[in-house]
Amino acid sequence: MKRTLVAGVDGTPESRAAADWAAREAVRRDLPLHVVHAWLWQPLELPLVQNRDAEARRADDILKQAEGELIHRYPGLTLTAEVLSDAPVPALLHAAKGAEMLVLGTRGHGALAGFLLGSYGRQVIAAAECPVVSVRSAHGRPVAVPEEGEVVVGQQGGVEESAEVLRIAFEAAAARKAPLRAVRAWSLPPVYGYSPGSMWIADQFGGLEQYETAALEQALEPWRLRYPEVETALHVEQGSAGHVLLSAASDAQLLVVGRRARESSMGMRIGSVAHAVLHHSACPVAVVPHP
Repeated sequence: MKRTLVAGVDGTPESRAAADWAAREAVRRDLPLHVVHAWLWQPLELPLVQNRDAEARRADDILKQAEGELIHRYPGLTLTAEVLSDAPVPALLHAAKGAEMLVLGTRGHGALAGFLLGSYGRQVIAAAECPVVSVRSAHGRPVAVPEEGEVVVGQQGGVEESAEVLRIAFEAAAARKAPLRAVRAWSLPPVYGYSPGSMWIADQFGGLEQYETAALEQALEPWRLRYPEVETALHVEQGSAGHVLLSAASDAQLLVVGRRARESSMGMRIGSVAHAVLHHSACPVAVVPHP
C-alpha cells in the first residue's frame, strides 16, 4: 500500500499553509495526501445558544475549503479529506498511524500557537508514531524558503539511534535533488574541565572533535550508500545542539531533528533540541521519533 502524507486543518491561515506545504511534498514524492479536520460535538454547560447542525456544517466547510484550494493549486494531487469525530489530539494521532508524516502549521516566530499547535500541537508532536512536520506561515502561506537550500539534519548518538532521523533526511534531500548537511553538536564533558589525564587520553584519539566527526561519518555511511546521488556535507561543532542547528539551517529548505520515542516520568516530551528549533527555525521542521 502506498504511503500517505497527512495534514491537519482547522480553518486558520496557519493550517492552510501547512496543507499547502504537505500538498507540494506529496506531489514531489508522488504520494497521496489525506487532509483531516477534528470536530467533536461537546455541549457547553453555559447559557449560550448552541446549534449542533450549524457547527457540523462549519466543520464540513473548513474541510471543503482546504480541499478546494489544494485541488485548484495541485490538479495532479491524489487527495482525500475527512472530518474526524474526536478531540484534536487523539484524532490527529489516530490519523497519523502508519502515515509517512503528519504536517501541522505554526504562526510567526514565537511559541507554537493555535488550535493545532498550542498544547494540542505539543502533545501531538511528542506522541506521534510518525514524523511530524511543523510549517511556519505568513499571511496564510508557508514562509518562503530558498528552493536551492540544503536539507539539514541533526545527528545524535550512534548508528542505530539516528537511523530513522537520517532516513527521513536523506529521502527529503533525494526528493528535492538538494544537498544534505549533517550536523553533530558536542559539548565538553565536565570531567574534562579539571582532568588533564582525561584530556591526554582524548588527544591520543585525535581529540574530541575528531571522535565526534568519526561518529558522524559512521552514522552516515549506510545512507550515503543507499542515496549516492545526495551530496552530503558534515558539520561538527562544539556548542548547544539547538544553537548549532539553527545556525546551520539559517538558509535551509527543511530541518530534520529527532526526539526519543519513550515516555519519561513527566510523560511524553518533545525534547530540548526539538523544542528550540520548533520555536525559532524559519524553515519547516520535521521531528522524527526514534528509540
